[in-house]
Amino acid sequence: MRCSPWLLPAFVGGSLIVAQVNAVPVGQSDTKNRKAPNEQAKSLDPNANETKAHRDARMKWWREARFGMFIHWGLYAVPEGTWNGARTPSIGEWIMHDLKIPVADYAALTHQFDPVQFNANKWVSIAKAAGMKYIVMTAKHHEGFAMFHSLTDPFNIYDATPFKRDPIMEMSEACKKQGLKFGVYYSQAQDWHHAGGAAYGGHWDPAAQDGDLHEYVKKVAAPQVKELLTRYKPAVLWWDTSVEMSPEDIRELTEAFGADPGLIANNRLGNGIPGDTETPEQYVPATGYPGKDWETCMTMNDTWGYKSFDTNFKSTELLLHNLIDIASKGGNYLLNVGPEPTGIIPAPEVQRLASMGEWLTKNGESIYGSSASPYKRLLFDGRCTVKENKLFLNVFTWPTSGLVLSGLKTQVKGARVLATGRKLKVKRVSEGTWSIEKPAKLDPISTAVELVLAGRPVVVEPDFAVDAQPNGGFRLNAQDAKLNGATIQLQGGRDANIGYWTDASDTVEWKIRVKKAADFGVSVEASCQPGSEGSSYDIDIDGSPSGVSGGVPKTASWRDFKSVVLPGTIKLTPGTHVIKIVPKSKPALAVMNLRRLILTPG
Repeated sequence: MRCSPWLLPAFVGGSLIVAQVNAVPVGQSDTKNRKAPNEQAKSLDPNANETKAHRDARMKWWREARFGMFIHWGLYAVPEGTWNGARTPSIGEWIMHDLKIPVADYAALTHQFDPVQFNANKWVSIAKAAGMKYIVMTAKHHEGFAMFHSLTDPFNIYDATPFKRDPIMEMSEACKKQGLKFGVYYSQAQDWHHAGGAAYGGHWDPAAQDGDLHEYVKKVAAPQVKELLTRYKPAVLWWDTSVEMSPEDIRELTEAFGADPGLIANNRLGNGIPGDTETPEQYVPATGYPGKDWETCMTMNDTWGYKSFDTNFKSTELLLHNLIDIASKGGNYLLNVGPEPTGIIPAPEVQRLASMGEWLTKNGESIYGSSASPYKRLLFDGRCTVKENKLFLNVFTWPTSGLVLSGLKTQVKGARVLATGRKLKVKRVSEGTWSIEKPAKLDPISTAVELVLAGRPVVVEPDFAVDAQPNGGFRLNAQDAKLNGATIQLQGGRDANIGYWTDASDTVEWKIRVKKAADFGVSVEASCQPGSEGSSYDIDIDGSPSGVSGGVPKTASWRDFKSVVLPGTIKLTPGTHVIKIVPKSKPALAVMNLRRLILTPG
């Protein structure tokens, strides 16, 4: 999809991903995206004067849903990632852009697009069986091809292909029939087919693509948005790739919002319009977005639109751990499928969704309608969610001696395994600390435990510091670090790393407890993309430079972690200390991806 504007690399779950920056060229690469002044933006925001009560009512179903299906399906499915024998090196739905296919040649794909195996009821059934509560489908992606019977422009699946059907309408009706909410994705500014549409990096077929953006909005984008909102009545409108627009452009694009006061729209319209939901793409934010509604969108493999040769599918375990992690931070998981040109959802995606559904059938109470964990950190491998007077613990790896939960001041009245109903023994060890019996049977992915409390959970967490290993050294892992900054993020699964370190003012720190004074050698496990090497950093101790510094060498990719021993040693006395990595320079896209820092006693 590469749908967040625009591209900065990081690594998660085995694949390169993109982060959001605010620049989308309109016809040429040096056009900048400048937000409208605050007051002007407020006057253009359809929900600027909404009361909290109305917003809460409007967002209620979405906040309870937690899990939805994203569908990227369009004309880009036809080439399956290959054009004239050349495989696209990027994602499937960007093949026209990345291989610079002329507009007329790409449009000729319409003659081959006849997905007779498409069955809306089957697609919705797959989503429902997976435990998903809503679907968002591409009504028009950046290729400019409408997947609905648009009366505005004939470049659509009904008028331009042999198929002569309206998948958006059929999906809307199937969702209504099966009790799921239905939403549409619409690329409001980036359009590589229509004259005047924006294109990242500039147009490559100027005779067909050059034109006036405002005329494009007036004649194509705004009328199609109005069609979608008035004829199909989606619950969600998922904008993508913002471009600087005039106030009139924004008014035209949002004119039909009044037809449905319950409509939910994301934050990618841009131009100072905040939208209803934050949209992190391909990663789970380290702390979520406290106080905001947010939704991680993610692929199952490395592409959004179908590519026949992309078989790098995430495991069911990772997908479920992502869902659990996201719910524990108060967010939703919008998980993508990329159907084949025949209209079939690829079997590996269906299989993983079915397995997720099996787990959710037994453990969904810990996800749906839940709110974020009251804990910043758990002392076991797992996650926590809350629902009124219940605390749900999803335990990925159960300690041999049972679970210890610290900092919970509210009395625990009982505990049970969600999947089996088996009651577990709970014992109060000390003030705020509870031990929970280990179940006889554990779920290989996550064992969900329900704790019934005497009231809403009150949590007072103990101050966390990393203790020394038996040899007196310290292994300071990414998941134990405090991240300071706007862009830096924790990403990945159990062996996590820190990415999105695109701002050199961001820092990483750990608090440690030293029992015995010693001189420590320092090593760092880091990675970077070729061309992004050369960043430098200092190691600070308790706010002052330690005299030890390092540089980021070249590695094969953002996922290729190498251990680098830094010159010099640091002296630590008994007590608590804060170890901080402070960047000094960042010559390329990011400082580095960081897995851990290791202190070895001399």
